[in-house]
Amino acid sequence: MTRIDARFQALKQQNGKAFVAYMMATDPDQETALQIMRGLPAAGVDIIELGMPFTDPMADGPTIQSAGQRALAAGGSVSRTLDMVRAFREGDNETPIVLMGYYNPIYARPGGVEGFLSEAKAAGIDGLIVVDLPPEEDDELCLPAAQAGLNFIRLATPTTDDRRLPAVVKNTSGFVYYVSVTGITGGPAANAAEVAPEVARIRASAGLPVVVGFGISTPEAAEAIAGVADGCVVGSAIVKLIGEGRPVPEVLAFVRDLAAGAHRG
Repeated sequence: MTRIDARFQALKQQNGKAFVAYMMATDPDQETALQIMRGLPAAGVDIIELGMPFTDPMADGPTIQSAGQRALAAGGSVSRTLDMVRAFREGDNETPIVLMGYYNPIYARPGGVEGFLSEAKAAGIDGLIVVDLPPEEDDELCLPAAQAGLNFIRLATPTTDDRRLPAVVKNTSGFVYYVSVTGITGGPAANAAEVAPEVARIRASAGLPVVVGFGISTPEAAEAIAGVADGCVVGSAIVKLIGEGRPVPEVLAFVRDLAAGAHRG
């Protein structure tokens, strides 16, 4: 059982919902990013989703693209992302951490996939979201990750129909990430009434918790979406404040309000 599995099991026993916060590693710099990351659990974050900076993201809107560029300019890399995780684990061995990113930096890593998975597991990573590897490529990373003891979390979208869904969830573990809108991060607001039947359909197929992301930027939206799912993810709204250079306490206060909304759900 990973930390992710244990966290959802505990939430289920409490009839609670998960709040997942996304941030980009090394944005705006390593020290500030680590301060924010260390403050997330006390702000009510159940799972941390940590972006690995990459030059050519496909699913990210302008806000998170800009975060990736700031991180790269500050020396961000897979190695420095794992350094952040190791530093975080010195004071927190309970909060689940999911790495979110793209396959190229993993594939190009010295030691390849096997070396990356070994490093990630040793650093304290619990799961991976790699958005440009479809189920047809499960042998590349998904199945090796599972063998290494990491959850591989797949994305489902409004265009994932009943024919495609079984392939999407087949080797997924931890939870399914439902992308609530057809588009990129930071796009239109998610609609709870539209999301609810999709969450039920995916949950029935996967037998896993379903967490909803994209289009959530306020405590009220977090409450509404968490109310029809097993949790919600907020990324762009948090990253926007970081990009504006807001003080760390202000960023964490905003996260605390979002988390409270999700937990009310």
